[in-house]
Amino acid sequence: MLDKTDWAHLIPHAGSMSLLDAVVTWDEVSIHAVSDSFAHVDHPLRKPDGLHAVHLAEYGAQAMAVHGALSARARGVEVVRSGRLVSLRDVRLAVEYVDTGAGRLDIHAERLFADDSGAQYAFRIEQGGRSLADGRAAVIYVAS
Repeated sequence: MLDKTDWAHLIPHAGSMSLLDAVVTWDEVSIHAVSDSFAHVDHPLRKPDGLHAVHLAEYGAQAMAVHGALSARARGVEVVRSGRLVSLRDVRLAVEYVDTGAGRLDIHAERLFADDSGAQYAFRIEQGGRSLADGRAAVIYVAS
């Protein structure tokens, strides 16, 4: 398991918008991260009714960013690379709001394509073994 302190400096997300807590496993094409941040009362995307499931796409996108950063570091590059989420496709939400009492989120992302201009991933967010959201996301990299 990789604690957030190991990789947080490699991604552009900071402060309360850095939503992932740890990386359970990762390899060349996939990542499994976890988070309890959705239950924090001061969560930046949370409304009085809770965290709407549509925001789970941001958890998937951040898993993509962490995977890209860890992959770059494995190649000897430790520079924060900014990207823009440009597309969400085939997103399915199984709930309206995330249940704060049902345990941590398990965030899975699998790289489908990547080159120097961007990447596309499939993502899946689970809680207690139940799929809450899944889909595909694309990011383009921007010059710093």
